[in-house]
Amino acid sequence: MRNFIISTDSTGDLPNSYLEENNILIHPLYYIVDGEEYIPGAKDMPVKDFYQALKNGKMPTTSAANPENVMEKMKEQVEKGYDILHISFSSGLSSSYNTTEICAESVMEEFPESKIIVVDSLSGTVGQGFLVMKAVEMKRQGKTIDEIASWLNENKKHVIHEFIVSDLNHLFRGGRLSKTQALLGTMLNIQPILNMDDEGKLANIGKVRGRKKALHVLADNIEKNSDVKNLKEVFISHGDCIEDARYLADRIKHKYGIENIMIEDICPTIGAHTAQGTVVVVYFGDKR
Repeated sequence: MRNFIISTDSTGDLPNSYLEENNILIHPLYYIVDGEEYIPGAKDMPVKDFYQALKNGKMPTTSAANPENVMEKMKEQVEKGYDILHISFSSGLSSSYNTTEICAESVMEEFPESKIIVVDSLSGTVGQGFLVMKAVEMKRQGKTIDEIASWLNENKKHVIHEFIVSDLNHLFRGGRLSKTQALLGTMLNIQPILNMDDEGKLANIGKVRGRKKALHVLADNIEKNSDVKNLKEVFISHGDCIEDARYLADRIKHKYGIENIMIEDICPTIGAHTAQGTVVVVYFGDKR
Protein backbone atom coordinates (compact mmCIF):
# COMPACT_ATOMS: atom_id res chain seq x y z
CA MET A 1 0.00 0.00 0.00
CA ARG A 2 1.35 3.41 -1.00
CA ASN A 3 1.91 6.08 1.62
CA PHE A 4 -0.24 9.17 1.31
CA ILE A 5 -0.14 12.87 2.11
CA ILE A 6 -2.97 15.14 3.23
CA SER A 7 -3.65 18.38 1.38
CA THR A 8 -6.18 21.17 1.76
CA ASP A 9 -6.93 24.69 0.56
CA SER A 10 -5.51 27.83 2.18
CA THR A 11 -8.96 28.57 3.64
CA GLY A 12 -8.56 26.09 6.54
CA ASP A 13 -7.01 28.74 8.83
CA LEU A 14 -4.62 26.35 10.58
CA PRO A 15 -1.35 27.61 12.09
CA ASN A 16 1.64 27.45 9.74
CA SER A 17 3.56 25.55 12.41
CA TYR A 18 0.92 22.79 12.39
CA LEU A 19 0.88 22.61 8.59
CA GLU A 20 4.66 22.31 8.44
CA GLU A 21 4.89 19.81 11.29
CA ASN A 22 2.38 17.50 9.60
CA ASN A 23 3.55 18.06 6.02
CA ILE A 24 0.15 19.35 4.88
CA LEU A 25 0.18 20.38 1.23
CA ILE A 26 -1.66 23.67 0.61
CA HIS A 27 -3.49 24.73 -2.54
CA PRO A 28 -3.79 28.53 -2.34
CA LEU A 29 -6.98 30.44 -3.12
CA TYR A 30 -5.87 33.82 -4.40
CA TYR A 31 -7.13 37.27 -3.47
CA ILE A 32 -6.70 40.59 -5.23
CA VAL A 33 -6.37 44.02 -3.61
CA ASP A 34 -6.03 47.17 -5.75
CA GLY A 35 -5.36 45.04 -8.80
CA GLU A 36 -2.47 43.18 -7.14
CA GLU A 37 -2.76 39.41 -6.80
CA TYR A 38 -1.75 37.75 -3.53
CA ILE A 39 -0.99 34.05 -3.16
CA PRO A 40 -1.25 32.56 0.35
CA GLY A 41 2.01 30.94 1.32
CA ALA A 42 3.96 32.61 -1.47
CA LYS A 43 3.09 36.28 -1.85
CA ASP A 44 0.86 37.15 1.06
CA MET A 45 -0.38 40.33 2.71
CA PRO A 46 -0.15 40.46 6.52
CA VAL A 47 -3.59 39.79 7.95
CA LYS A 48 -3.61 43.06 9.91
CA ASP A 49 -2.77 45.01 6.76
CA PHE A 50 -5.50 43.22 4.83
CA TYR A 51 -8.23 44.08 7.33
CA GLN A 52 -6.95 47.65 7.58
CA ALA A 53 -7.35 47.86 3.80
CA LEU A 54 -10.98 46.78 4.24
CA LYS A 55 -11.50 49.45 6.88
CA ASN A 56 -10.07 51.97 4.42
CA GLY A 57 -12.73 51.06 1.88
CA LYS A 58 -10.86 48.58 -0.32
CA MET A 59 -13.01 45.91 -2.00
CA PRO A 60 -10.87 42.79 -2.57
CA THR A 61 -11.85 40.04 -4.98
CA THR A 62 -10.96 36.36 -4.81
CA SER A 63 -10.40 33.44 -7.14
CA ALA A 64 -10.63 29.67 -6.76
CA ALA A 65 -7.70 27.26 -6.84
CA ASN A 66 -5.64 27.54 -10.01
CA PRO A 67 -5.95 24.27 -12.03
CA GLU A 68 -2.38 24.40 -13.35
CA ASN A 69 -1.01 24.92 -9.86
CA VAL A 70 -3.16 22.11 -8.45
CA MET A 71 -2.11 19.62 -11.13
CA GLU A 72 1.56 20.54 -10.78
CA LYS A 73 1.50 19.91 -7.04
CA MET A 74 -0.46 16.67 -7.42
CA LYS A 75 1.92 15.31 -10.06
CA GLU A 76 4.92 16.20 -7.92
CA GLN A 77 3.60 14.13 -5.02
CA VAL A 78 2.40 11.23 -7.17
CA GLU A 79 5.80 11.02 -8.88
CA LYS A 80 7.37 10.74 -5.42
CA GLY A 81 5.18 7.69 -4.80
CA TYR A 82 2.46 9.28 -2.65
CA ASP A 83 -1.28 9.00 -2.87
CA ILE A 84 -3.24 12.13 -1.89
CA LEU A 85 -6.19 12.85 0.38
CA HIS A 86 -7.40 16.37 -0.35
CA ILE A 87 -9.88 18.14 1.95
CA SER A 88 -11.47 20.96 -0.03
CA PHE A 89 -13.10 24.25 0.88
CA SER A 90 -16.90 23.92 0.71
CA SER A 91 -18.36 23.45 -2.78
CA GLY A 92 -21.23 25.65 -1.58
CA LEU A 93 -18.90 28.64 -1.40
CA SER A 94 -16.26 28.03 -4.05
CA SER A 95 -15.60 26.18 -7.29
CA SER A 96 -12.30 24.92 -5.88
CA TYR A 97 -13.75 21.50 -5.02
CA ASN A 98 -14.89 20.89 -8.59
CA THR A 99 -11.58 22.17 -9.95
CA THR A 100 -9.56 19.91 -7.68
CA GLU A 101 -11.76 16.89 -8.45
CA ILE A 102 -11.25 17.37 -12.21
CA CYS A 103 -7.50 17.78 -11.71
CA ALA A 104 -7.36 14.61 -9.59
CA GLU A 105 -9.13 12.58 -12.26
CA SER A 106 -6.74 13.87 -14.91
CA VAL A 107 -3.66 13.04 -12.85
CA MET A 108 -4.94 9.54 -12.06
CA GLU A 109 -5.48 8.91 -15.76
CA GLU A 110 -1.86 9.85 -16.41
CA PHE A 111 -0.63 7.86 -13.38
CA PRO A 112 -2.97 4.82 -13.09
CA GLU A 113 -1.10 3.46 -10.07
CA SER A 114 -1.99 6.55 -8.03
CA LYS A 115 -5.00 7.29 -5.85
CA ILE A 116 -6.26 10.82 -5.21
CA ILE A 117 -9.38 11.26 -3.08
CA VAL A 118 -10.98 14.70 -2.94
CA VAL A 119 -13.37 15.30 -0.03
CA ASP A 120 -15.82 18.20 -0.16
CA SER A 121 -15.56 19.44 3.42
CA LEU A 122 -18.81 21.46 3.20
CA SER A 123 -16.87 23.64 5.62
CA GLY A 124 -14.61 26.66 5.74
CA THR A 125 -12.12 28.44 7.98
CA VAL A 126 -11.48 26.45 11.20
CA GLY A 127 -14.30 24.01 10.36
CA GLN A 128 -12.31 22.90 7.35
CA GLY A 129 -9.21 23.00 9.53
CA PHE A 130 -10.90 20.78 12.12
CA LEU A 131 -11.47 18.08 9.48
CA VAL A 132 -7.85 18.32 8.41
CA MET A 133 -6.76 17.81 12.01
CA LYS A 134 -9.05 14.78 12.34
CA ALA A 135 -7.53 13.33 9.18
CA VAL A 136 -4.02 13.86 10.57
CA GLU A 137 -5.01 12.24 13.87
CA MET A 138 -6.47 9.21 12.10
CA LYS A 139 -3.42 8.87 9.87
CA ARG A 140 -1.23 8.77 12.98
CA GLN A 141 -3.46 5.97 14.28
CA GLY A 142 -2.67 3.95 11.17
CA LYS A 143 -5.96 4.45 9.33
CA THR A 144 -5.88 4.02 5.57
CA ILE A 145 -6.64 6.80 3.09
CA ASP A 146 -9.99 5.13 2.32
CA GLU A 147 -10.93 4.78 5.98
CA ILE A 148 -10.18 8.43 6.66
CA ALA A 149 -12.06 9.65 3.57
CA SER A 150 -15.06 7.53 4.57
CA TRP A 151 -15.08 8.99 8.11
CA LEU A 152 -14.82 12.53 6.78
CA ASN A 153 -17.73 12.07 4.40
CA GLU A 154 -19.88 10.42 7.06
CA ASN A 155 -19.20 13.06 9.72
CA LYS A 156 -18.59 16.37 7.96
CA LYS A 157 -22.20 17.51 8.47
CA HIS A 158 -21.63 17.19 12.22
CA VAL A 159 -19.10 20.03 12.09
CA ILE A 160 -21.15 22.97 13.35
CA HIS A 161 -20.24 26.48 12.19
CA GLU A 162 -22.10 29.43 13.69
CA PHE A 163 -20.96 33.01 13.28
CA ILE A 164 -21.75 36.69 13.46
CA VAL A 165 -20.62 39.62 11.33
CA SER A 166 -20.38 43.31 12.03
CA ASP A 167 -20.57 44.65 8.48
CA LEU A 168 -24.06 43.93 7.11
CA ASN A 169 -23.18 45.67 3.86
CA HIS A 170 -20.88 42.79 2.98
CA LEU A 171 -23.79 40.39 3.45
CA PHE A 172 -25.87 42.62 1.19
CA ARG A 173 -23.18 42.58 -1.50
CA GLY A 174 -22.99 38.80 -1.16
CA GLY A 175 -26.74 38.42 -1.58
CA ARG A 176 -27.46 37.28 1.99
CA LEU A 177 -29.48 40.39 2.95
CA SER A 178 -31.50 42.96 1.04
CA LYS A 179 -30.28 46.54 0.95
CA THR A 180 -33.15 47.57 3.24
CA GLN A 181 -32.36 44.80 5.73
CA ALA A 182 -28.71 45.80 5.79
CA LEU A 183 -29.55 49.48 6.30
CA LEU A 184 -32.12 48.88 9.04
CA GLY A 185 -29.96 46.24 10.71
CA THR A 186 -27.04 48.66 10.89
CA MET A 187 -29.23 51.46 12.29
CA LEU A 188 -30.80 49.19 14.93
CA ASN A 189 -27.56 47.34 15.78
CA ILE A 190 -29.04 44.03 14.62
CA GLN A 191 -26.62 41.10 14.61
CA PRO A 192 -27.65 38.21 12.35
CA ILE A 193 -26.68 34.71 13.52
CA LEU A 194 -25.57 32.60 10.59
CA ASN A 195 -24.41 29.04 10.06
CA MET A 196 -23.09 26.68 7.41
CA ASP A 197 -25.93 24.43 6.21
CA ASP A 198 -25.84 20.84 4.94
CA GLU A 199 -24.99 22.05 1.43
CA GLY A 200 -22.02 24.01 2.72
CA LYS A 201 -23.73 27.34 2.09
CA LEU A 202 -24.34 30.25 4.44
CA ALA A 203 -27.77 30.44 6.07
CA ASN A 204 -29.35 33.00 8.37
CA ILE A 205 -30.68 31.23 11.47
CA GLY A 206 -31.59 34.15 13.73
CA LYS A 207 -30.88 37.67 14.86
CA VAL A 208 -30.37 39.58 18.08
CA ARG A 209 -29.76 43.20 18.99
CA GLY A 210 -26.27 43.99 20.23
CA ARG A 211 -22.83 42.53 19.70
CA LYS A 212 -22.29 41.09 23.17
CA LYS A 213 -25.66 39.36 23.16
CA ALA A 214 -24.80 37.81 19.80
CA LEU A 215 -21.57 36.43 21.26
CA HIS A 216 -23.58 34.96 24.13
CA VAL A 217 -25.90 33.25 21.65
CA LEU A 218 -22.92 31.62 19.91
CA ALA A 219 -21.79 30.22 23.27
CA ASP A 220 -25.27 29.22 24.46
CA ASN A 221 -26.08 27.38 21.22
CA ILE A 222 -23.27 24.91 21.82
CA GLU A 223 -25.33 22.98 24.36
CA LYS A 224 -28.28 22.97 21.95
CA ASN A 225 -26.22 21.52 19.12
CA SER A 226 -23.88 19.10 20.85
CA ASP A 227 -23.25 16.75 23.76
CA VAL A 228 -21.26 19.22 25.83
CA LYS A 229 -20.31 16.57 28.41
CA ASN A 230 -18.19 14.86 25.77
CA LEU A 231 -17.12 17.95 23.82
CA LYS A 232 -13.35 18.22 24.13
CA GLU A 233 -12.45 21.06 21.77
CA VAL A 234 -13.84 24.23 20.23
CA PHE A 235 -12.38 26.30 17.41
CA ILE A 236 -12.84 30.05 16.96
CA SER A 237 -11.76 32.25 14.06
CA HIS A 238 -12.14 35.99 13.71
CA GLY A 239 -11.77 38.85 11.27
CA ASP A 240 -9.49 41.27 13.10
CA CYS A 241 -11.51 41.26 16.34
CA ILE A 242 -9.36 39.26 18.73
CA GLU A 243 -10.98 40.72 21.85
CA ASP A 244 -14.40 39.43 20.82
CA ALA A 245 -12.88 36.04 20.01
CA ARG A 246 -11.24 35.89 23.45
CA TYR A 247 -14.45 37.00 25.15
CA LEU A 248 -16.31 34.15 23.41
CA ALA A 249 -13.58 31.66 24.32
CA ASP A 250 -13.71 32.71 28.00
CA ARG A 251 -17.48 32.39 28.10
CA ILE A 252 -17.33 28.90 26.56
CA LYS A 253 -14.58 27.86 28.97
CA HIS A 254 -16.47 29.07 32.04
CA LYS A 255 -19.86 27.79 30.92
CA TYR A 256 -18.80 24.30 29.85
CA GLY A 257 -15.35 23.75 31.32
CA ILE A 258 -13.79 23.24 27.89
CA GLU A 259 -10.09 24.09 28.03
CA ASN A 260 -9.00 23.18 24.51
CA ILE A 261 -10.06 26.26 22.52
CA MET A 262 -8.06 27.30 19.46
CA ILE A 263 -8.32 30.88 18.14
CA GLU A 264 -7.12 31.77 14.64
CA ASP A 265 -7.40 34.63 12.14
CA ILE A 266 -9.81 34.34 9.24
CA CYS A 267 -7.66 34.32 6.11
CA PRO A 268 -7.98 37.15 3.56
CA THR A 269 -9.62 34.90 0.95
CA ILE A 270 -12.59 34.36 3.27
CA GLY A 271 -12.28 37.75 4.95
CA ALA A 272 -12.79 39.45 1.59
CA HIS A 273 -16.40 38.24 1.77
CA THR A 274 -17.09 38.38 5.52
CA ALA A 275 -15.10 41.55 6.37
CA GLN A 276 -13.67 42.63 9.69
CA GLY A 277 -15.68 41.92 12.82
CA THR A 278 -16.66 38.35 11.93
CA VAL A 279 -16.49 35.74 14.70
CA VAL A 280 -16.90 32.04 13.91
CA VAL A 281 -17.28 29.21 16.41
CA VAL A 282 -16.85 25.59 15.29
CA TYR A 283 -17.31 22.30 17.14
CA PHE A 284 -18.44 18.71 16.58
CA GLY A 285 -22.17 18.41 17.19
CA ASP A 286 -25.40 16.61 16.43
CA LYS A 287 -26.50 18.32 13.25
CA ARG A 288 -26.19 21.68 11.56
